[in-house]
Amino acid sequence: MRWPALSSSVAILLSGLSFSSQAQEPGSYRVLGSDRGKVAIVDNKGHVEWDVANPSEVHDLSLLSNGNLLFTTKGPAVVEMTPEKKVVWKYESKPTSHNKERVEIHACQRLENGVTMIAESGNRRIIEVDSQGKIVKQVPLTIEHPDPHRDTRMVRKLSNGHYLVCHEGDGKVREYDGSGKVVWSYTVELGGRPRAPGHGTEGHGTEVYGAVRLPSGNTMIATGNGNRVIEVNPDGKIVWTLGHDELPNIHLAWVTTLQVRPNGNVIVGNCHAGPENPQLFEVTRDKKVVWTFKDLTTFGNSLAATQVLGLEAGVIR
Repeated sequence: MRWPALSSSVAILLSGLSFSSQAQEPGSYRVLGSDRGKVAIVDNKGHVEWDVANPSEVHDLSLLSNGNLLFTTKGPAVVEMTPEKKVVWKYESKPTSHNKERVEIHACQRLENGVTMIAESGNRRIIEVDSQGKIVKQVPLTIEHPDPHRDTRMVRKLSNGHYLVCHEGDGKVREYDGSGKVVWSYTVELGGRPRAPGHGTEGHGTEVYGAVRLPSGNTMIATGNGNRVIEVNPDGKIVWTLGHDELPNIHLAWVTTLQVRPNGNVIVGNCHAGPENPQLFEVTRDKKVVWTFKDLTTFGNSLAATQVLGLEAGVIR
């Protein structure tokens, strides 16, 4: 099975529905997300312009440049689906011989060469899978506290061929080279606050969720249950932070996805934050909030995986 040729500017029309990469300003953002048993796209008026049933916990998804959607589903599996809701590619993960438990998928990424990267928790590895469903590369992961639900969260392959991996159970972000050697690591700490149980606004821990590598070489981390966003330099020094209670009328809970715009603004996923807080917000580096998103009808309080659509080229995600 072959994928359609990729394009940097795609608009697919389906019964008046447009999946477009045209840049939008705050207030006109469209949001792709998954919660309440479905994957959906919500327009800037709060209307659902596309959705599909998906009774599976989703921690990673994306709108591809060919107009299709990539997300995790039951199996566990990763699927590529057209706007017409046709599955054109699927890979289902199975436990390896050394894995006596189940396998879960919390991260997937379509690479520039058309191969799909999948992080397999439980199997403790990253795999790259081609269009025919063949594994073309395997990278072993270092796991201190093995757990098929907590081995990994967000994983991204970097431009240098390395992999940036968030280990929820270990409370660490590790960078691996292509052979699986750890070449950089950052241990998430509690930020001077005591550990507290729970997933909501009262919970606090080191269960890290997301990380992206910036052009400066620094790493921006969504600390998950750490309730904050931090930027650390290659030496592990924190050079910028967004605390759990620094923004007016926004309390950070389980901080998940990150999108960093070329102007430096950061779009932050704020999961399990309750009805008083937005599920997504955009903030400048001087901590001015310029956009918020809250839709507790379509998605709910467990909206972990999101992508704000229509941003300009060069967004890091």
